[in-house]
Amino acid sequence: MRHPASTARLESKDCFAFACVGLTSSPSKLEFGWNDRDAGENDVKSMSDAKSDLPFLLSTSPPSRSQGRLAVCVLLVLVSALLVTAPFARVPLTNTEVLLPAYAAAAFVNEVITSALLLALYSVQRSQAVLVLSIGYLFSGLMVVPWALTFPGVFASLGLPDAGLQSTASIAALRRLGFPLFVLAYALLKDADPSIRNSHGSVRGIILGSIAGVITIAFGLTWLIVTRDDALPRFMSDARNVSELWRYVPATAVFLYLTGLVVLWTRERSVLDLWLMVVLCTLLIEIILLSYLSAGLRLSVGWWAGRLYGFTSASVVLLVLLSETATLYARLARAVSAERRAREARLTSMEALSASIAHEVNQPLASMVTNADAGLRWLGRQSPNLNEAQAALSRIVGDGHRAGKVIEGIRTMFEKGAQERVSVNMNRLIDEALRRCQGEVQVDHVYIQAELDEQLPLVTGSPVQLQQVISNLVANAIDAMTAVTDRERVLRVKSALQESGSILVSVEDSGTGLDPKLKERIFEPFFTTRSDGMGMGLMFCQSVIEAHGGRLWVTDNEPHGAVFRFTLPSDDDPTSTAGATVR
Repeated sequence: MRHPASTARLESKDCFAFACVGLTSSPSKLEFGWNDRDAGENDVKSMSDAKSDLPFLLSTSPPSRSQGRLAVCVLLVLVSALLVTAPFARVPLTNTEVLLPAYAAAAFVNEVITSALLLALYSVQRSQAVLVLSIGYLFSGLMVVPWALTFPGVFASLGLPDAGLQSTASIAALRRLGFPLFVLAYALLKDADPSIRNSHGSVRGIILGSIAGVITIAFGLTWLIVTRDDALPRFMSDARNVSELWRYVPATAVFLYLTGLVVLWTRERSVLDLWLMVVLCTLLIEIILLSYLSAGLRLSVGWWAGRLYGFTSASVVLLVLLSETATLYARLARAVSAERRAREARLTSMEALSASIAHEVNQPLASMVTNADAGLRWLGRQSPNLNEAQAALSRIVGDGHRAGKVIEGIRTMFEKGAQERVSVNMNRLIDEALRRCQGEVQVDHVYIQAELDEQLPLVTGSPVQLQQVISNLVANAIDAMTAVTDRERVLRVKSALQESGSILVSVEDSGTGLDPKLKERIFEPFFTTRSDGMGMGLMFCQSVIEAHGGRLWVTDNEPHGAVFRFTLPSDDDPTSTAGATVR
């Protein structure tokens, strides 16, 4: 889903709304967007567009095979229970009226919560069909309260007067026929009408208005039924037995249930549609038990079994919504955690990039400052030495170009595009690196030994990056020997051709060596043993060598110091995959 609104931030009520609607598919990534939730929008989108934009909603995602099999298993269990109950359907259960308040309270809670979750779904999808279905559940839940309150003999012990004989049956008829009508309206609206982001008011206003309207209608109908018992249809012949007129109510209900099943079956089905079909099948079994197998006899085994089926039908969609809510919360938590890790990785990469640039540019900058000071001294003499000053300025220009190439080389390491590589003479890069460090070597009294294989083949790579690797390793070796006072400071650089066809370069020092506990961490970013170090040099070297198809590692130098070695595939290596352009 791609909206112009920002998708980077999920507010608390947005997370709650999505958690209430349920996540039924398994998208590789989650993207949510809202735009003017309370102000309303004027755009009209077709149902097909809405489904493509919100593929993870309970009302838009198609059911999986496992969900279909689960629905079939539920129906099989319900039918099996029906077959077990049928022989005992007309057996009366006396003095069971006291259980009706508990049944009514449970049914009320289930259907009201289901309505609330469906309203949350509507707040995201803005579907009129989902709004109608949520109103149907709310209406059914509200009407179960007066049904229980008016049931003969239930609240007589509390001193409440019994309502008229026909009140309970009339309320039951409204519930029995009203709910399937709402389901049928949902089935017809979800495909026939587009999903509309209402332009006549805010979503919150529509939801509150719908709730207020349903409560008003339920209260009004209850008041009319209770106060006009003499004008009601004669559904009951006495407190326990129905009249012939009642026979039309279950017959009409069965017709509505079957019509709803056919409409839902013949249209494109969602997960919500699948479980609504299970609900209608459960209600169909309920009406068979209540009105046919038990012959309408109140408080019989069949009558109570039908009430249990009614309670099951009120719980099916609720359980599905709660299950998908828990799934969504888990996936949302994983998505937020993954986003946090990705953000931290991006920040680490940016820190590594900036630190690498600062670390690698520091050497040419230091050389530029040294040459500038030398040039000033040559010019500040009584007889300025212009040739030396010009040479110092030339070195400054060269260092400036080298700094630019270093930055460009580091930048290309973090790019996904192509990086041009050429054939490189590693011995020449080693000579240049050693020549640049002559001043530092003389100050620190370091003795250099270069043992280079003159028959060394060329390698394919970035000369700037490879030269920077050698310069870093040489600089680290010199730094490692500054604390040595009891032996000669020797820097030995070697190059050789291995039997495998790759080249081997080693940089040895006679310094203090590496702490065995820290040897495994020296290539980690920002890890350093120097008080003024940045911990990026060796990480940079390892990244460059590995990007060129080689390997960098460190071992102890006997008897003192450390040896850094790296290998690179040569142009003569038949197993080398290096080319002029590496992508």
